[in-house]
Amino acid sequence: MSTSTRRLGDPLAAELWDDAERMSTDELRAVQLSRLRWTLRHAYDNVPFYRSSFDAAGVHPDDCRELADIAKFPPTTKADLRDNYPFGMFAVPQDQVRRVHASSGTTGRPTVVGYTARDIENWAGLFARSLRAAGVRAGQRVHNAYGYGLFTGGLGAHYGIEALGATAIPVSGGMTPRQVQLIQDFQPHAILVTPTYMLTIMDEFERQGIDPRTSSLRVGVFGAEPWTEQMRAEIEERMDMHAVDIYGLSEVMGPGVSQECVDTKDGLHIWEDHFLPEVIDPLDGTPLTDGEQGELLFTSLTKEALPIIRYRTRDLTTLRPGTARPSMRRMEKITGRTDDMIILRGVNVFPTQIEEIVLRTAGLSPHFQLVLTTRGRMDAMGVRVEARHGVDPDQRTAAAAALVHAVKETVGVSVTCEIIEPDTLERSVGKLKRLIDQRNR
Repeated sequence: MSTSTRRLGDPLAAELWDDAERMSTDELRAVQLSRLRWTLRHAYDNVPFYRSSFDAAGVHPDDCRELADIAKFPPTTKADLRDNYPFGMFAVPQDQVRRVHASSGTTGRPTVVGYTARDIENWAGLFARSLRAAGVRAGQRVHNAYGYGLFTGGLGAHYGIEALGATAIPVSGGMTPRQVQLIQDFQPHAILVTPTYMLTIMDEFERQGIDPRTSSLRVGVFGAEPWTEQMRAEIEERMDMHAVDIYGLSEVMGPGVSQECVDTKDGLHIWEDHFLPEVIDPLDGTPLTDGEQGELLFTSLTKEALPIIRYRTRDLTTLRPGTARPSMRRMEKITGRTDDMIILRGVNVFPTQIEEIVLRTAGLSPHFQLVLTTRGRMDAMGVRVEARHGVDPDQRTAAAAALVHAVKETVGVSVTCEIIEPDTLERSVGKLKRLIDQRNR
């Protein structure tokens, strides 16, 4: 576990927790069951999709008598939301919907989500709780570089910052030199951004001749894409600040579903008073027990406009007992997604596995892409990665050989490695596209 040398000040005392964070496990489970039964009834009575889905599976909201009964109900997929585009999954009349968000829709129709006034209030409160767990306090300035618009990140974070009592700096993404200028001028305590764009901001600090470790930033809250412990170490070392993970997705609410606590950095505590998590086998849907890795599912417990039942996130993780918040379970950092897994000559490969190797290989920067091609009848993968500044040709050759060897030894596949000049890969202002698929179909 990496630990920044930066001091946050006083640790989060228990008196700063809200009522839900103080619940015993038994109290929390009782609240969850009551809210789960309400949610199932609300969805069944008001969303035609859920009524037909439950009826087809032979289950009824009254069949839920304990939390484990959730496994009786059919899961919801992204395709279900797309099939009911745009507003078919809403459970309240249009005049009660105060906001809509949507996914980018780059792989098909966007998924559209709606919020009542109470949904927005709950979301802001949960994001504020997440910021407190990350070490941010009322009165501090927060640089928000998540994108504003239909993407849930920007506005979700913005309302959470204000609900905490902190000062929101709504920079959004892009214009990287301006990001650095505003950090230098406004002296924020925390930054909210995707981890790969944080790498770009750090590079811009150095391009301008500014040591990133001298900035005012003490905490970075990073989400919207999987990232590794090696990337945490890279950010904390170069920025001299704490790097913590936040998780959420628009279909479930947006960012703030779970949060890593800065004092432990041992996984993300799920705010279980609002969300019921499960882990299943991604192949056959069999429920797995805590401690087993599988696909993460979420059921909302308080959402009014868009209740979601057993939503298949496609994210792979493991549930663990709570630590910093003992009654609320933790999810391990997302190791990958079932839909970004590469099957290369029979071996399952995730981009995060390659990221770990890139970040621990001397002479290589964190900026890389995976390129899939076809050679004869076989798929092949190349790693295109920037050298760090000042690395000579002999060091680049050695780095490439070390990476190829490490991938073969740890992942079990053979790859090629192309070392390219620093600052040549296109920089991302949001979720970085790691995979370039050039295979013949």
